Amino acid sequence: MAKSAVKKASNVFVWIILGLLMIGLAGFGIGSFGGSATRVGQVGDVEITANDYARALQNEIRARIAETGEPVNLADLRAQGIDTAVLQAMVARAALSNAAMEMGLSVGDEEVARQITEIDAFAGVDGEFDRESYEFVLSQQGLDPAEFEEDVREDTARSILQMAVVGGLSAPAVYAETLVAFQGETRDFSILSVTEGDLADGLPEPTDAELAAYYDENPERFIRPQAKAITYAWITPEQIMDDVEVDEDTLRTLYDERIELYVQPERRLLERLVFGTEEAAQEAVDAIAAGETDFDTLVAERELTLEDVDVGEVAEGDLPAAAAEVIFNDTESEILGPLPSTLGPAIYRVNAVLQATEVPFEEARDDLRQELAEDAARREIDDMREMIDDELASGATLEELANLTAMTLGQIEYVATSEDDIAAYDAFRDAADAVREGDFPELLDLSDGGLFALRLDEVIPPSLPPLDEIEDEVSAAWRATALRAAVAERASDLVTELAEGAALEDLGDVTEERLIRRQDFVPGMPPTMVAQAFQLDEPGDIVMVPAAEAAHIVRLDAINPAARDAPDTSILLQILSQTVTQSLAQDIFESYGQALEVQAGIELDQGVINAVHATFP
Repeated sequence: MAKSAVKKASNVFVWIILGLLMIGLAGFGIGSFGGSATRVGQVGDVEITANDYARALQNEIRARIAETGEPVNLADLRAQGIDTAVLQAMVARAALSNAAMEMGLSVGDEEVARQITEIDAFAGVDGEFDRESYEFVLSQQGLDPAEFEEDVREDTARSILQMAVVGGLSAPAVYAETLVAFQGETRDFSILSVTEGDLADGLPEPTDAELAAYYDENPERFIRPQAKAITYAWITPEQIMDDVEVDEDTLRTLYDERIELYVQPERRLLERLVFGTEEAAQEAVDAIAAGETDFDTLVAERELTLEDVDVGEVAEGDLPAAAAEVIFNDTESEILGPLPSTLGPAIYRVNAVLQATEVPFEEARDDLRQELAEDAARREIDDMREMIDDELASGATLEELANLTAMTLGQIEYVATSEDDIAAYDAFRDAADAVREGDFPELLDLSDGGLFALRLDEVIPPSLPPLDEIEDEVSAAWRATALRAAVAERASDLVTELAEGAALEDLGDVTEERLIRRQDFVPGMPPTMVAQAFQLDEPGDIVMVPAAEAAHIVRLDAINPAARDAPDTSILLQILSQTVTQSLAQDIFESYGQALEVQAGIELDQGVINAVHATFP
């Protein structure tokens, strides 16, 4: 095998080893297993040592901690069967090493040295391989240089074997082409929807007996989930802002400070194109007037964009006096100029005339008062915080808190979907989800500057309310069920008429869907409709697709083969070819590895495995 092939294949395993080495710097250590407890197992002539198995488990733990950011221990891995997967992977590696050894596959010391010296983790301050760094990093992982170098040699041999088994493997072209033909096929179909309006006698109202029977037969639809009976005390700026005094002079001062928002003079939306001389500007105006060019063309000829010449919304005082007088006295012309500008002679395009506006104080007063009152209420609530905290700390109940302060007392049967009143606040829902019996009320913040505290009074188990309490709900559920059945029955009758020779278009309003792909979704239709349409075999075939409030009759009109010359088809063919090849290679190599394991024989020592597990906290 060529040297370059060896380098390319082995690099994968070298970088895997590098990753494990870097993880090893995280501060974990493992002890050595001595005496007879040194071997977890053996595949052929290749041993799996206890130290190797312990390192593999620790590396898996560190990888999961890095991924989740949460503590992970061996018990967590074993609960998910990860320890078994780690051991199986080591058995597979050992089987490959045994096969490579029997075939005489290996690499020399020169190749091993080259790969090791290219690992960045072993570089010194000058970026070159450093022997001391090499030995230090290995010691952190519990390895010595001879052991690591043998690992590199074995990994390279395994990679050579893998490439020999699956290298150059490719899936049959017809396989990917068949998948592309399947995936790229589109269909045309027509839809006739049957709704309540198509029922001859409409949908009758349920009788008392029918409601009672439906209630008895479907109790699961009406069972109330477990709830928490919660008492809470709360206060928000909105609750007290009407009682906050806002001085009239303060309102007037705020209005005056914002007068530019309430009183705006007449304005223009302008674009301005500046010229070097007034003569050039006049020539441009004349050319526009003669129809020889337009403003946009002049801008483009100067290699400018409309954003470059946009001056936005301007008042009369924002322009030179001579230009302002012309622009603000002419309400008809779009192009004006030449006129002076701060950059020289220019022509202006008027895009809009904005009339002067004035919002008097009397109209702005309520909005200004609300803003100031909300601010004042937030400050007032913030001033209450320490006193409320002290009351809670001294043992005051929420009922007493409501009597002593401006807080309001309330009760709620809280479930996860509650969103009314105080349950509309995320902070309350989080606290309600977390509260447990016996928890003491704690003062917490609401997003609008309010405060609240809550207490769990009772956990209410799931229950089925009496029929008379939820009669409207049961009636609505009965009606939905009855409607689904009625429109489906009517659609089935129409399908029978179609089978007897009727045309779909003669039975009602038909909609057409064209060039629909397997993964498409038809808006307003059941999500299964497209899949069911693709199960039809021949144009003219019919399927009825039921839904909650309608039943849809689908007729297949055409089957359109994939367009082989379309760009997306060729891309899909390439992607599928690669995917199939990779999957095939994986399956073949996995089967090959399993055969090697059977051929070589596997010995595992459960006692040593248990001993390794016992070293983990």
